[in-house]
Amino acid sequence: MSYDSAKAAFADLGVDTEAALNRLADIPISMHCWQGDDVVGFEQKTGSSGGGIQATGNHPGRARTPDELRADLEFSYSMIPGKHRLNLHACYLDTDQNPDRDEIEFSHFAPWVDWAKDQGLGLDFNPTFFAHAKADDNLTLSHPDQGIRDFWIEHGKRSRDIAAQMGAALGTPCVNNIWVPDGYKDTPVDRMAPRQRLENSLDAMMATPQDKAQVLDAVESKLFGIGVEACTVGSHEFYMGYAIRKGTLLCLDMGHFHPTENVADKLSSVALSVDEILLHVSRPMRWDSDHVILLDDAILQMAQELVSADLLGRTHIGLDFFDATISRTAAWVIGTRNMQKALLRALLAPWGGLKSAENNLDYTSRLVVTEEIKDLPYATVWAEFCDRMGVASGQALVSDLHRYQASVAGRG
Repeated sequence: MSYDSAKAAFADLGVDTEAALNRLADIPISMHCWQGDDVVGFEQKTGSSGGGIQATGNHPGRARTPDELRADLEFSYSMIPGKHRLNLHACYLDTDQNPDRDEIEFSHFAPWVDWAKDQGLGLDFNPTFFAHAKADDNLTLSHPDQGIRDFWIEHGKRSRDIAAQMGAALGTPCVNNIWVPDGYKDTPVDRMAPRQRLENSLDAMMATPQDKAQVLDAVESKLFGIGVEACTVGSHEFYMGYAIRKGTLLCLDMGHFHPTENVADKLSSVALSVDEILLHVSRPMRWDSDHVILLDDAILQMAQELVSADLLGRTHIGLDFFDATISRTAAWVIGTRNMQKALLRALLAPWGGLKSAENNLDYTSRLVVTEEIKDLPYATVWAEFCDRMGVASGQALVSDLHRYQASVAGRG
């Protein structure tokens, strides 16, 4: 089918494909750096791999240096239509120095900022509260030892300052997302004390006001992780309340809830209480297993909620998966494009008519239309989008992904 024919098919339902394509081109996806090297990072100091962070597999081609990671990212972005962002963890510093986490500075990340400028990308940031000797107890900001808490508070302060400088240098707010692995493997007798310590530590980290034109603070919950099966200090309820009281963004990670929960359903409820939302889009096959996202019901529902509830302007979309059983660059490309495909489908829905039917309690018409539109030629509109953006689609994409993977497969 030609694009003109597809355009006419959508127009019959009152949908403007040109408006949808223009809107999609303006939606940045924050692609996560840690897919490219299995969450290893580039610190010279080494620590544990605790906190429930684990990449599975040993596919050839893992990036070993910042330059290799940036080369992989450049290729991946070239396969993804539109202009996007990079989500950088604090353990991905690029420096010959050897700072500990409580000593990091903006200069340690300056090469990333220079590269982002050259690539026309925005940057987001995350303090790294895992894979460190002072996180081996799976307690950081909530640790009963004041000295350990102070270490991590200082790390958080420095990360926040670095994020603000990134935002200022690039002219776009840097989302600084705070997630800690804190919790208990077995049932604690006192849940209040660690949560009070966590709240006090977060308050200390964010005591200095920052310009929201430069940095946006976000807090991220989790249901459980490896080693914290019995209790996660930073639960959804904890951070929901914190975000409302303190005015931060609330991060909803699709892998951080019970597998039967519909995370898309949370968006409209959360949006009534917080100004902005951060999404970490993932695919939890069992728990927080962080598989590469598919164009499945969970992703489609998430995109539909963002568009239907008019939340795109208040939501920062980031990805969070790490799969080392397949080509890491292909994982970035597939996952990001699937998020864009889901958004395109949502933008191509006749929301006016559907909402009118629902408000009139005409559930029959609602069901008929939502089922009929599944047969519309979305693939043709997506191919048009890729063509306009100068990126491959279909079999040409497969060839390009295989060609690049072959070029990096020899990395030791």
